[in-house]
Amino acid sequence: MPPEDRSDRPYDLVLFGATGFTGGLTAEYLAGHAPDGCRWALAGRNQAKLEAVRDRLAAIDPKLAELPLLHADAGDPASLADVAGQTRVVVTTVGPYVEHGAGLVAACAEAGTDYADLTGEPEFIDTMYVRHHARAVETGARIVHACGFDSVPHDLGALFTVKQLPEGVPVAMKGMLRTNAAISGGTFASALGAFSRAGQMKKALAERRKVEPRPHVDAGRRVRTVAKRPHHDKDTGYWLVPLPTIDPFVVKRSAAALERYGPDFSYAHYAAAKRLPTVVGGIGAVGLLAAAAQVPPLRRQLLKRVPQGTGPSEEKRARSSFTMRFVAEGGGSTVRTSVSGGDPGYTETAKMLGESALCLAFDDNPPTAGQVTTAVAMGERLTDRLVAAGLRFEVL
Repeated sequence: MPPEDRSDRPYDLVLFGATGFTGGLTAEYLAGHAPDGCRWALAGRNQAKLEAVRDRLAAIDPKLAELPLLHADAGDPASLADVAGQTRVVVTTVGPYVEHGAGLVAACAEAGTDYADLTGEPEFIDTMYVRHHARAVETGARIVHACGFDSVPHDLGALFTVKQLPEGVPVAMKGMLRTNAAISGGTFASALGAFSRAGQMKKALAERRKVEPRPHVDAGRRVRTVAKRPHHDKDTGYWLVPLPTIDPFVVKRSAAALERYGPDFSYAHYAAAKRLPTVVGGIGAVGLLAAAAQVPPLRRQLLKRVPQGTGPSEEKRARSSFTMRFVAEGGGSTVRTSVSGGDPGYTETAKMLGESALCLAFDDNPPTAGQVTTAVAMGERLTDRLVAAGLRFEVL
């Protein structure tokens, strides 16, 4: 079912989860940036909370006082199927996704509805691939996970960097992240959940590997991640620490799907710091958090301290920023690039998710279906949107 066959549906896009912290920011972004004529709606299970969000949006654009509100409950498959059947694109901020996200992916895959989310949860992404990728290919649905800070700057940044090198050559790339951003309750809950489910995560990846085709291997191409242990990088002057996030795996999957990454592509993904004590402190904090996540009473106490639905203040977000730097070598050339912007987890994530939804709904994207990455589903079209929205993609 190609996108044009869904044009008779009542809505171009529906946002599920607008009553949460990041969902509210995404709703506000769409209120200010959805094009004239865009038919969109909010969906959720609490009518009163949805009405409160709509009132906020009406202050941005008075026409949104009549924005449609749809009933959808993550635990009610019939309501999710009803929403998916009414729109061309569903965008969701309802997490942790491993707990609340599966039903909506299933509904979109069945209805041939494009789907975008913010998840950085490997277990969820791998499980959704096993369960729904094949059906989404049949119906034409594009299932695009990780459309926020996980993993848009990394995925599109790697694609942008590859495009600066000659075609058809081996490419070795490293990405280095620096940020001063704070964390929200929803992101914190997702991180704790992932740390506490290491066994399930490993099993989900193994199940995916059993069913996922590897056409790049059949074509004689090689794609891999190659991050080293913590070390000082003389080229950049930073201490580099491998980041235990979904991002390098997303980059790897884009590279496997797209021949433009060359016959032999390697990627290393790091957090970058100027001072060694910062590195040691960060490693220690992650280790303590991972250990605490294994003990249910400690995990519950931590979740109470950073409750879901909360996030950094507008003032804190205004002081936050990120820079993702890339260094790549290929064909005898070395290129240095960067992707940078403001507060990554919330202000810019809302922008990334909102523009992903609009890109899926309105742009002439590469033909594809099933579970795919942002680079595969939208690529340079989404990059162009984000540049126009204020993110910086630069050759240094």
